[in-house]
Amino acid sequence: MATGRTVIAPEAVGTTGAPLDLELTDAWAIDPATGRSGPADLVVQAGRLESIVWRDEGRGARNRVPAVVVAPGFIDLHAHLREPGGEEAETIATGLAAAAHGGFTTVCAMPNTNPPIDDPAVLAWLETASARAGSPVLLRPYACVSLRRAGETLAPLGALADAGAVAFSDDGSPVASPGLLRSALLYAAELARVVVDHPEDRALTEGAEANDDLVGTVLGLPGWPAAAEVAAVERDLAVLADVVRDARNARLHLTHVSTRGALDAIRRAKARGLPVTCDITPHHLSLADEWLAGARRWAWEAIDADGRSRDPWRDEALVAPPFDTSLRVNPPLRSAEDAVACLAALADGTVDAVATDHAPHGAVAKEVEFGAAANGIIGLETTLGTLLEAVATGRLTLERAIAALTAGPASVLGRALDRSPGLIEGEPADFVVFDRSSSWRVSEATLRSRSRNTPLLGRDLPGRVLLTVADGRLAYAAS
Repeated sequence: MATGRTVIAPEAVGTTGAPLDLELTDAWAIDPATGRSGPADLVVQAGRLESIVWRDEGRGARNRVPAVVVAPGFIDLHAHLREPGGEEAETIATGLAAAAHGGFTTVCAMPNTNPPIDDPAVLAWLETASARAGSPVLLRPYACVSLRRAGETLAPLGALADAGAVAFSDDGSPVASPGLLRSALLYAAELARVVVDHPEDRALTEGAEANDDLVGTVLGLPGWPAAAEVAAVERDLAVLADVVRDARNARLHLTHVSTRGALDAIRRAKARGLPVTCDITPHHLSLADEWLAGARRWAWEAIDADGRSRDPWRDEALVAPPFDTSLRVNPPLRSAEDAVACLAALADGTVDAVATDHAPHGAVAKEVEFGAAANGIIGLETTLGTLLEAVATGRLTLERAIAALTAGPASVLGRALDRSPGLIEGEPADFVVFDRSSSWRVSEATLRSRSRNTPLLGRDLPGRVLLTVADGRLAYAAS
C-alpha cells in the first residue's frame, strides 16, 4: 500500500525566500542521520521544524511502498556555477534555482571560475552574489589548492578558510604534483578542511576524447584509458598514507571516480584505515559510453547475463544520432561494466556521496565537433530522478540513495559544512518533498538552469520534486 499522495500548492506555503509554516501528514520520511524511515507527520512553524512524529504502525508499515517522500535537503559536493566569469552559461542565481528544483538545499561551488577562487576577496564577492540572488539555498564555496589553479604555488589556504572556503580543490585539473598535494593535505589538516582532488594523470589523457574501449575505437575518438584515473588515485593514496603519519586528521576526497580499478583501490585504502572518501556522479553510474554511438538505455540495461557490456550494434540499441556533445565529460563516460561497478560501490558504501558535477555550458561551447566541445553535463535537476531509476532496478535502496545525497556529503565536509543533514526538531527546516509515483519531463521549458547541456532532454524521470525548504525558507514549490 502506498502512502497517500500529497499535493502542495505554492499558495499554501507562501513565497520563495519567506519563512515557512507547513504541516505534512502521512508522508514517508527518510532520515539517514538517525537511520530512521517510515510514515511521519511534520510541523513547520516560522521556518523551524516544530515537530516530527514517527508513526509506529508495526511490521505492516515496512511493507508500504512510499509515494510522497520527505528527506533532508540534498547536499551537492561538486557544482560549477560559473560566476564570476562564465555568466553566459550559469549564474549564482540560476544555479541556486536549479538546485532548489532538484531538491538541493546546499551547493558546494567549485573554484575554477574567472578569476579563480584563490583570494578572500573572491569569496566575499560570492557571498554578496549569493545574497543578491535571494535564494535560501546555501552556497558553500571551495577555494583553490594552488594560486590560479596553476599547480605551482600553494594558495593562501588559511586566509581562504577564514573567508568561508569549506574545502580546497583545483578541480578541472588534478593537483599537479605529489609535493603540492602533500603540502595541501598537511596545511588543510590544520584548518579542519578536506582536500578534494580530480584524479587524472594528464600524461595519459592528452588529446583523449572518449573512453578507451570498443565504442570510442569504432567512432574514431582518441582513447582515455582507465589507467589515467587509477594511477592518479594510487598516487594520491600513497601521498595520503605518508601524510597521516604526521597529521592524523588529514583528509582526502576523490571526486567523480569512474572506473572499477580506482574504486577497488579506494576500497582497499579504506579497509587499511586511510582517511579517504570519494564521490561518483549520476551520469557515471547510469550512462555508458555506448550513448556516444546513439544508445539510450541505462547502463544496467546494457549488461549481459555474465556481467559484460553488450554490443550496442548487435543489440540494435542505437536509436539516436552519434557524437552528441552533451555527452562529452571529464572523466569520460565509461563502459557499462564500469557504470554498474560505480552503482555497486555506492550500494556497498565504498562511495560516500553522489555529486552532480553540474557543469553548464552554452551553445557556443557545445554546438561544435565532438572533440572541440567543452566537457560537462548539467545535473542538479536530474540527479534525483536518475538515482530513483537505479532504485527501481533493486540495485540500490531508496535509503542508501538518500544517504548519498545527505549524510554522506555532510560527513565528507565535516564541521566545515556548518549544518546538520537531518530532520532535527527545533532547527531551521531543511528538507525536500518529492513524489516517487509522479514523473516529469526534462525539457528546455522545465529546466531552471541557464544551460541545457544534458543528454536527458526529452526523457521522463521519476521523482517530481514538490517542495524544497532551505534554512527554514521556501526555495521551490511545484505549481
